[in-house]
Amino acid sequence: MIDIKEVLTNLPHRYPFLMVDRVIELEAGVRAVGIKNVTINEPFFQGHFPNNPVMPGVLIIEALAQVAGILAFKSGTQGKTVYFLSMEKVKFRKIVLPGDQLRLEVNVMHKRGNVWKFSGNAFVDDKLTSEAEFTAMVSDKDL
Repeated sequence: MIDIKEVLTNLPHRYPFLMVDRVIELEAGVRAVGIKNVTINEPFFQGHFPNNPVMPGVLIIEALAQVAGILAFKSGTQGKTVYFLSMEKVKFRKIVLPGDQLRLEVNVMHKRGNVWKFSGNAFVDDKLTSEAEFTAMVSDKDL
């Protein structure tokens, strides 16, 4: 398991944009499963939506991308930066509410050079909430 201390050493993200609390499964170069505990204290709930708090779908996709970043780092790209390039086949199936725990499952579809393609699914209580395919580039310099 990768706890929050190790998550922080693998990702450049910090509050309020860190979307991964821990990684519970990881097979380098293949797949990873992360957890995001969704709480009412999240700053985005102040405006999305004040009387009906719903986690923005784009942040669920960002959480999947962050798990993919950890997977890339643990697959031999430590010390490099992972940049999100594109998303495809994004679908939102169920809303995510405060109190939910997101299970973020990411798989490597393929890798060519420094470009990785992932598929990701987000679940709450074993129910699919969101899915996407996304591409990222690993770079050893800031763009």
